[in-house]
Amino acid sequence: MTRILIADDSTLTRTILRDLLAQDPLIDIVAEAADGRKAVELTKELRPDLVIMDIMMPVMDGLDATSEIMAECPTPILVLSANTDHLDSRNAFSAIRLGALDVMEKPSGVISEAFDRISVELITKVKSLSRIRVIHHYRRNRSPAPPQPSAPLPDPSKKYSILAIGASTGGPQAVLHLLREIPQGIRAAILIVQHIAEGFAPGFAAWLRRETGHKVALAEDGANLSPGQVLVAPNGRHLTLAGRTLRLSDSAPLHNCCPAVDALFQSLADNGLAAETVALLLTGMGQDGAAGLLALKQSGALTIAQDQASCAIFGMPKVAIDRGAVERVLPLELMPQAVKALFKAG
Repeated sequence: MTRILIADDSTLTRTILRDLLAQDPLIDIVAEAADGRKAVELTKELRPDLVIMDIMMPVMDGLDATSEIMAECPTPILVLSANTDHLDSRNAFSAIRLGALDVMEKPSGVISEAFDRISVELITKVKSLSRIRVIHHYRRNRSPAPPQPSAPLPDPSKKYSILAIGASTGGPQAVLHLLREIPQGIRAAILIVQHIAEGFAPGFAAWLRRETGHKVALAEDGANLSPGQVLVAPNGRHLTLAGRTLRLSDSAPLHNCCPAVDALFQSLADNGLAAETVALLLTGMGQDGAAGLLALKQSGALTIAQDQASCAIFGMPKVAIDRGAVERVLPLELMPQAVKALFKAG
């Protein structure tokens, strides 16, 4: 049984969420909270498997509630955002920085034709997130991180110019960590495919830009690869290449994903760009990215997967490793060091 706590000040939203989740008899809503303070108290008391958290609430908002929960009783948190474009979306990504795992648009009313689809999407996300082991996010008096061993040294004869990154569940935090540690202006065109809820890709790109200082933008059809630019695949379109020109494709989803990591990785291999590509496959469930990563490796790219210990979900990297698509397996903490060394060498 998956035990859920719903935290939202809207009675209507709580009712809709109850109705959506009631389609699965193995989900149990153990409590509801109408403000952030109550959400923290109930999380400490009941220890649910997952908290569905609204951002804008009275007494204590969802940001402060997320911070307290992650500091005092770490619990998987799914953030609901009422607005995918403005302040609420910005706050939703701030909650991810504080330890929440993922974000979805808040259901404001479900028409009968869409009920089953939305219910399946929500139930799938709730069940996957509830199984993730989360850790403390201490708010103050943090000890310095222990020294890390050196990342493997790059081949100095290689010259890389493209960094391709694929991620799913747990990816926003991982991508944020990478970009914060990678120097601005690095001589690499950075391409990111992140599985994220519909409508949230613009907010994700803006959040990365604010938090890291990199020149982050949504990828645009017809743009050329440019060093120092970080481009994020938009919702609902595959990010591919034609030569060194970006193309946004409306072709069918791969592994139920659009954009798909495989679409980007395979296009890099097909366009003769593998030899100058470093490809990172990060945390996420499913198998997206494994086939494309194998094609890149076979074509001369350096392929790196995130290790199990540092993944929120060791799904996509594991499939790629099992298929022989990965040249190196690294913890997330060592990836920035490896990237800096690789592109410095190039």
